[in-house]
Formats: sequence, C-alpha cells, structure tokens
Amino acid sequence: MEAPSPKIMNKPEKPLFICVLANTETAYIEGISAAGKTAKLTDYTPPGDAEVLETGMVVDIPILPMTSPYDTPTPALITRVALNLTGVKHMLVNAGLKILPAKTVPLVDIKGSPGKDIREPIAVEDAQGIFERGFNLGKDLRNKYDFIMIGESIPAGTTTANAVLNAIGYDGNVSSSASVNPLELKKKVVRDALASSGIKPGDLREDPIEAIRCVGDPMMSAVAGIVAGLGNIPVILAGGTQMAAVFGVIKHLGYPTENITIVTTCYVMNDTSAHFEQLLAELGARYHITDPEFGQSRLQGLRQYEAGFVKEGVGAGGAIYLTQMYGISVEKLRSEIEVLCEKLSKYGDINRVK
Repeated sequence: MEAPSPKIMNKPEKPLFICVLANTETAYIEGISAAGKTAKLTDYTPPGDAEVLETGMVVDIPILPMTSPYDTPTPALITRVALNLTGVKHMLVNAGLKILPAKTVPLVDIKGSPGKDIREPIAVEDAQGIFERGFNLGKDLRNKYDFIMIGESIPAGTTTANAVLNAIGYDGNVSSSASVNPLELKKKVVRDALASSGIKPGDLREDPIEAIRCVGDPMMSAVAGIVAGLGNIPVILAGGTQMAAVFGVIKHLGYPTENITIVTTCYVMNDTSAHFEQLLAELGARYHITDPEFGQSRLQGLRQYEAGFVKEGVGAGGAIYLTQMYGISVEKLRSEIEVLCEKLSKYGDINRVK
C-alpha cells in the first residue's frame, strides 16, 4: 500500500536520521556486490560512507566509496546533502564493521561483529544480542524524538536479505547495486546458505532472529531491534530490499508495523530484474517511492543511477523524502549533490590502498 506523499505530511518537531553500518563476508564472493571496486575493498564502503555522511568527504578511508565500472558516487552524497538542507540530526551506529571510520566520526557502538559468509552454518553468531542492544537504543531514543528514519550501509546486503526472506517464507528476486543484477549467482549463494544451515524456505517464519543468525547480517538484527524498541513513533525504513527484509523480521517477531513506512528510490522500484512491489504487497508494508531525477544531472556519475547503477543505500531514498517534507525542490537537492560530487572527485585515490 502506497503511503501519503511527504509533501502533505507535517514536519516533525524532533526528527532523527540513523545510519546503521556493518560488513558481511558474503561481500567477498566475487560478483555478488558492486558496492566497491573489488570484493575485498567492500570492507571500506561502510566506513567511507560514514565519513562522507559526517564530514562531506573521506578522511582516513583511503578510497571514496564508488560503484564500478563508472565510479558512480556513493548514495551517502545524497543523504549528506539532504540532511544539511533540512537540518535533521543524524546518528551513526556500528553494528559490526570490519574497519572503523576516522576517530572524528562519532559512532554509537552496539558491540556487534561483522557477519560471516552466509554459506557457513552460522552467519551472525550474536544475532539475538545485537537485536537486544538495538532494542535498548531504540527505547532510549523514543522519548527524545518524534520521527525516526533509518538507513544502512552494508555491501552484499541484498543477498543476505534475500536469504533471510527465503528463510521466513518470502520468495522472489531482489535488487542489486549493479546495473546487471547477478540473480543466478545470488540464487545459488542463497540455496547454499540455507543448505549449510539445514533449513528450507519458510522454516524460520516464526523465528526470524534465528533466520538472521543462520543466513543474515548484523545490520538486520540492529535495525530490527532499534525499530522494536522505538515503540509506536513514526519510523521510516529508508532502503530497498534490505529494509523489506527487516520489516519482515519485525512483523514475524510480532511487533506492530502500522507506524512503519518503507521509502526507497525509483531506481529500486524500476528494477525489472526484481519483484520489489510484489514483495512489499506480500509483506503488507506501506511504502513511498522518491525520484531525484538524476537523468537531468550535468554529471555522468549521477546519470549512471538512471542506468541502474547503485540505486539506493545509506538511506538515500528516505533522505530525498525528508527534503520533500521540508519543501526543498528536487532541482535544489540535485544541484547541491552535484557540487559535493565534484568536491569529492578530488579524493579517494585507489592507489592509496596498499
């Protein structure tokens, strides 16, 4: 069910944007994720996103998070600009990073560890603990804010999301940060993951945290816990397939979902290789789709979004939604993103990585 347009929504008095950061070794599978120039360099993507979101540039991370082969810029650019234009506060949550961002980037650490390759029997050993610590964070925030938006940065997150969705009984293709979705590879990885854990599709519908433990990633546990702890305040899950999987986890844990809306970009919804709208209908999730109109950008890197590269991440779709709530035109947003994109093009030399 499509949610109301942000243009008719009342501006919240005390909003907060949260970005949950983590890694999974599933991203080391060659060809599974485009969120990094090589599979191993995906370790740098979430901390790089954190630095861009916090400072507007990379600091300690030696490369700018880019999607190959055309160096399409990280969606953290979109979110950084949107938060600056709206003045909405943000929080960065470490749910299990391999590499930390610069010490000048404040992190809320919920003591998670990076996820294992989901083809191993256990992918997230402490899934329950991460959920509980996320719940405590959400509980702490619910009396301080009246509107929470949550994004994520985790390479290979669509694959882990697909595995968890299968484990709790939802089938269908998922989107990808690549322009050509490696569906057959993802399907094989998911089949192998379920088999290694001794589960069949739908087996863990009543135990979604176990689904995360077996075939998920730490970001999912953290976000599900935060949302559960927030109670009934309005929540935007800003993202595509990953946030649909988190919604499914929350739903099958028995928590209310009437206060939750999934917001993502048109690039996810328009991905013909995926079944995103059908998945949302099966989940019974409210949703809204945003469009930054990057096809009209003067920069080739941003126009690549229209060609299917990147699509979403770091809460970009939700961040665009925020600007619409605050009455900021798409032209103003896009212009400011272009300025930051050109500034960042001076950084992120891959030769700095040893």
